[in-house]
Amino acid sequence: MRPSWHCDDRSRDIRQSLVDWFRGSNGGRLDAAEQDILQRFSRDLFGYYLVYLHHFAEQADFLDECPIRKKLLLCASPGAGQCDLCALGERLPLRTDGLDAVILRHTLDFAEDPHQVLREVERVLIPEGRVLVVGFNPWSLWGLWRLFLKWRGRAPWCGHFLSYRRVADWLGLLGFDIEYTDVAAFTPPVPDRWQRKLGPLERLGRRVWPMFAGVYVIRAVKRVSTVTPMRLRWQGLRVLSPGGVVEPSARGGLHMNGDVTEGDRNG
Repeated sequence: MRPSWHCDDRSRDIRQSLVDWFRGSNGGRLDAAEQDILQRFSRDLFGYYLVYLHHFAEQADFLDECPIRKKLLLCASPGAGQCDLCALGERLPLRTDGLDAVILRHTLDFAEDPHQVLREVERVLIPEGRVLVVGFNPWSLWGLWRLFLKWRGRAPWCGHFLSYRRVADWLGLLGFDIEYTDVAAFTPPVPDRWQRKLGPLERLGRRVWPMFAGVYVIRAVKRVSTVTPMRLRWQGLRVLSPGGVVEPSARGGLHMNGDVTEGDRNG
């Protein structure tokens, strides 16, 4: 799944378009709503290392209350804002089982291979590590806007807009359990004068039809199945050599390629 499937091939322009959009009125409101949810979801995370992978963010104030000691900001592309390291989500330059938490804020929406990003996240997280995923919901008024505007090749409307169900299925296949979910952005991305009139729609949507929110946030934990070793009963165990043929003996025992079995020894 390539970003050029919807987005303009000029990736640098797309990045700048995404940054500019989140600085605008609709993007600014969405940014505030997402940061509020991420702040609540990250407040009780624990451990030593957290990675925040983004395309557009210029700061991560919502992590100020997160107790994880070391927080690393990874830009998915050059020029995407403040970052400690630039790396693709599909190829994270991080060791296996080394992180306590990963935040993917619209990373899957604009990744070349969203499923591979999640596979990399599963690889770098320790057992019981957490991943926070923020994504656009295609089954919403925001998704409807995308149907009319994606042809322009401009962000955010050119993104993948992966459904909550698809992302949840991918996480389940990779061994994650979903702990919490939250939603935001029920009002469509219309000018400010319309936003004030549609204000009650935001409150009503959370209570009545949360599945139609413009954005969802998922917090999932990496589970590792434990295997209980079985005690083998060595008494009476018979081992056959490769290619061995078991034949009846004249004295009631069994012969295998000329070897004497227990029946011969006891006979």
